Amino acid sequence: MKMIQLILGLSLAISLLSCKEAVNDEDWIAQLPQPWTLSQENMDEILPQFQKRFPDFQTRLKYFALWRVGTPYEIFKLGEGVEPDPDPIIRYDVSDCTGHNLTSLAAVKSNSWDETLENMIAIHYKADDSGMKSPSYQTRWHYTLDRITANPNTVDITETLLSQDLLDSVKIILNKKDNGEEYLDLNWNRELTANYIPNSQITKELLAKLSPIVGVTFVKSSYFKMGIVMGHEGMIIDGKYLVHASQSAGETVKLDFLNYYFPESGTFFDGIMIFEFKENA
Repeated sequence: MKMIQLILGLSLAISLLSCKEAVNDEDWIAQLPQPWTLSQENMDEILPQFQKRFPDFQTRLKYFALWRVGTPYEIFKLGEGVEPDPDPIIRYDVSDCTGHNLTSLAAVKSNSWDETLENMIAIHYKADDSGMKSPSYQTRWHYTLDRITANPNTVDITETLLSQDLLDSVKIILNKKDNGEEYLDLNWNRELTANYIPNSQITKELLAKLSPIVGVTFVKSSYFKMGIVMGHEGMIIDGKYLVHASQSAGETVKLDFLNYYFPESGTFFDGIMIFEFKENA
């Protein structure tokens, strides 16, 4: 009898363990507390769980980004904690488009809040002449085009997706308006030519070429006169879905990329660039 009870007990334990392991990834993130409600101590507990659950970097980034769907939208809420921008270097209670991408990337490289902060500084700030990164308004990567063409954490792959003759291009001096003034008070500008995918080439076939998660940034030609190329950024997941912090929705959302990009009222943007998120940069 004792042997039968032991066997039954082991069978039950194995059954429960199998059920636990069978929880799919979507259900696993759904049972986590909402990220915008969490303290730093809570994040210290959850970040190692993401590392354990998703040892593959791209998969971890994908599900961390999906976990953040519903995060309230507030624009320009990352700073240095001091004037002229006293907002915190990193936060998860609110987000805008760039904030969503970069703070998600910092988190999935990390096992704790402190490590996330260190990684955010490495991602969001430029090094000085000695190679050191000190957070300041002047050293922040303010321009998405500048970042994806010069920052090893977010690397432009646009030209690998289509031949040169299918791309459009713009020659621009970032941060320099048509009247010669700076758009932002940085005492900085950068001249470059950017190749981007025009609307005519944004198709299901293009999206099918993408890895499970990539970054996407949206070209807005009416901004060129201000020394700006990009009007928005987000993530494309599984070659189909856009996950982004949406000003119009008031929160981070997941939706069909092509439906978003080509609404019935006509597209708002003039093209896109695609970039990869790098684990070790």
